[in-house]
Amino acid sequence: MEALIAISIGTLTASGVYLMLRQRTFPVIIGLTLLSYSVNVFLFASGRVVPGLPAIIAKDAAGYTDPLPQALVLTAIVISFGMTAVIVLMALGSWLESGHDKVDMDEEEETRA
Repeated sequence: MEALIAISIGTLTASGVYLMLRQRTFPVIIGLTLLSYSVNVFLFASGRVVPGLPAIIAKDAAGYTDPLPQALVLTAIVISFGMTAVIVLMALGSWLESGHDKVDMDEEEETRA
């Protein structure tokens, strides 16, 4: 199971970096989303979540689960949703202003467009 999680984190990270290097805005947004998903899975997997154990220490409990990774992942989900919304609005504004969705453009291409 550890190998499967490691492979999925690596695949998500590689796909996210590949898409972030594209020249269009939509693949960049999807790449950032995939990269944030890979970080969330990594944080959650590194927290050693144990099913059936409480997150709060009690006298009668056999053990407890560390609540910090769960809180970090929840916070990261909220932050990545807000970041994605801002980037989508910036991309939409750029597309409405310039008429295309290229991320990086030379000045010669800008004068021709």
